[in-house]
Amino acid sequence: MEDVLEVYTRPFDPRRPQVCMDELSKQLVGETRTPCPAAPGQPARYDYEYIREGVANLFIFFEPLAGWREVKVTEQRTRVDWALAVRELVDVHYPQAEKVVLVLDNLNTHSIGSLYEAFPPAEARRLVEKLELHYTPKHGSWLNMAESELSILARQCLDRRIPNPEHLGHEVAAWQAERNQAQTAMHWRFTTADARIRLARLYPSLEP
Repeated sequence: MEDVLEVYTRPFDPRRPQVCMDELSKQLVGETRTPCPAAPGQPARYDYEYIREGVANLFIFFEPLAGWREVKVTEQRTRVDWALAVRELVDVHYPQAEKVVLVLDNLNTHSIGSLYEAFPPAEARRLVEKLELHYTPKHGSWLNMAESELSILARQCLDRRIPNPEHLGHEVAAWQAERNQAQTAMHWRFTTADARIRLARLYPSLEP
C-alpha cells in the first residue's frame, strides 16, 4: 500500500508517466423486439426480454495527472491480451518515455511472465525494461485510480444494453474522447501518513 501511495506523491514527469491500469467485463445484451423511441409525453420503451450475446473485456489505462485515458475492447482477458495492450501502451502512447510507471492489481495475468508468453524473449525483455510496475495489495484495489475511472465509465456509458463488441467500442471511444478533451484529471489525497492513522489495524503490532 505504501509503495503505491509513494508513487502518487511524485510530480508530473513526461519522461516517467504514471499510469494506472484496470479491466472490466461487460455483458453484451441484444433486444428481442425493436425499442419504441421517445416521443412527446412518452419516454422510450424497451421490452423486458433480452438476448445474451456473450461477454467483452475492457482494459483501461489512465494517466491521472495528465487527464488522459485509453480504453481497449477485447474479446478476452488472457495473458496475451494483456501483453498486447501493454505493448501498445509503451510503443504507441509513450514511445518517448524512459519508463512507464504502471500501477495495477495483482491479477495473475498482470505479470512479466505474460510478456514472455506473448512475445519472443528479446521483445519481452525490451518491454520489461520500459516498465516500472507497482502492484496494489490484496483487497486493496481501491488504491488503483483506474478503478475509479472504470466506475465512472460504467455509470456514464455502460449502464444500458449494448449488443456487440463493435457497438461497445464505438460507445466507449465517444466517452473516452469527451473525457480526454476535457482533460479530466484525478488528484489523489490519501497519503501514507493518513494510512498509518486510519488503517493502523492493518500494520503489525510491535507492542510487547
